[in-house]
Amino acid sequence: MSNSAFTNEQTSYLEAFFSGLTQGINIPHLGQDSGGRFTHEEEETVYGTPVDELCREEVVKHEQNGLDCYDAILANAAANEFPKDGDVFRYKFHGLFHVTPAQDSFMLRCRIAGGAVTTAQFRGLAEISRDWGNGFGDLTTRANLQIREILPPNCHKVLMKLTDLGLTSQGSGADNIRNITASPTSGFDSEELIDVMPYARAIHHYILNNRDLYGLPRKFNISYDSGGCISVCTDTNDIGFYAVRVGENEQGVEPGIYFRMQLCGITGHKQFATDCGVLLTPEETIPVAAALIRMFVENGNRTNRNKARLKYLVDDWGITKTLEETQKKLAFPMRYFPLEQCEKSRPKVKHGHLGVHPQSDGLNYIGVCIPVGRMTAEQMEQLCAIADRYGKSEIRLTVWQNLLIPHIPDEDLEEAKAAIKAAGFSFAPATVTGGLVACTGSRGCKYAAADTKGNAVELGAYLQERVPLDQPVNIHLTGCKHSCAQHYIGDIGMMGVPVKNESGETIDGYDIVLGGGCDDTQAVAREVWKGVAFSEAHFLIEQLLVAYLSKRENKETFAQWANRTELQDLQSLLTANVA
Repeated sequence: MSNSAFTNEQTSYLEAFFSGLTQGINIPHLGQDSGGRFTHEEEETVYGTPVDELCREEVVKHEQNGLDCYDAILANAAANEFPKDGDVFRYKFHGLFHVTPAQDSFMLRCRIAGGAVTTAQFRGLAEISRDWGNGFGDLTTRANLQIREILPPNCHKVLMKLTDLGLTSQGSGADNIRNITASPTSGFDSEELIDVMPYARAIHHYILNNRDLYGLPRKFNISYDSGGCISVCTDTNDIGFYAVRVGENEQGVEPGIYFRMQLCGITGHKQFATDCGVLLTPEETIPVAAALIRMFVENGNRTNRNKARLKYLVDDWGITKTLEETQKKLAFPMRYFPLEQCEKSRPKVKHGHLGVHPQSDGLNYIGVCIPVGRMTAEQMEQLCAIADRYGKSEIRLTVWQNLLIPHIPDEDLEEAKAAIKAAGFSFAPATVTGGLVACTGSRGCKYAAADTKGNAVELGAYLQERVPLDQPVNIHLTGCKHSCAQHYIGDIGMMGVPVKNESGETIDGYDIVLGGGCDDTQAVAREVWKGVAFSEAHFLIEQLLVAYLSKRENKETFAQWANRTELQDLQSLLTANVA
């Protein structure tokens, strides 16, 4: 056996693991009985909530843990049948979504810790899409990938191949902790304070190996920001860890790199995560996150789905009690430190995930624009070939539905750029298409009121020809109030709503909000127009961008201009369009 020391990643993982063991003392495993049902002691309750008061999804989980439906997946595959009743929900524990009536098939959602994927894995995902899906891969706003149109006989084949690739989809849907996101340039960002990828991977594996971290009251998001120049929208997460530097101080805290913990980001409800006063060493983030999640598991609302996110527990309890209850599950005291005594990281570079940028090691990354995140399987393989030939066989996915190919030497940049163009993609920043973000939309989601991906591609092509932008502008199209595309943080946010045309037919329409942002430009966009038919939105947004370019002051950003412009002046653009 080698006597060499553990790497930083191995050390952080082991510390998290043993801390997790300490947390588990005297905690009933899962709150489940011998039949695998979620119960509390011998009462007919789920973490204190009487069974007859549970909402429908909680009853489904009480009857059988979603992780235990693999036999149903196999049986339905053999019979070529879709799941029925509660199994429709339980399949989501394995990342399989029956998306009827939009499509009578399954959507697969992966887990890719921190968005870091090898070319072997990405090529394998392309093979899954070609062999058992629709031949496309869709990048998501959680830096992972979805594959659609999978049929029942192939579900287990997909899950097995994911495992063979070193990937998983476990817990990527339903009431579970979603994909862990991290700064996509982490490890080679010259501005970052710390490489967060080891910690994103450590908590990813901790979740996978602790069964009691499944079946939360509602979904849960965690993100790590390295303090670097590229945004990962960490303040939109239930737990956001922001890297900071602490200098000499009178509080007795050793100077160094720490993380601030922010809580309760849920931008679909117009709320960003806020600092809770806690300062953590990098290694402490894993056990503290696990303790807080376990506290949420035991105390979150299981009767009302609309009040089941962490935000509502904190609204009810307050931050002080929330942290006190979390502390009870930790083997060490949390550290409190004034936010104002932490050194702030530099502002984020908007669209810094696009274009050619130098790395801290003398190499370069190219941020590739994938319009609304959609690629063919062939294009995925072409990107892998580029990363193999010119990089180090690694691809980084971003929350902006684009990707990075890192580790490219200077002498190979021109060939790599030409190969990206040959694959059908661009890498230019500050374009309309580079700032488009769109959820699945009505083609693949029963909740969506508009074809967001199709509309976004059409809108992007229309604007690209007519409006020469010289500054980045983000346009987010989301299909419904769930806001999977986070329309409230876009410069221009569009939420799908049904509208009637002159013939009385229902057509795609949008409520439009302006002036959103995150991180150092944090703002919830304000509503300006309601119920605009998509056919009218083309010209309206064109006129909006033209007005911005002509009326801005001192190269101000779109959000700055939109937020200082009177509401009636903005709304007059639609009136002029109708006239």
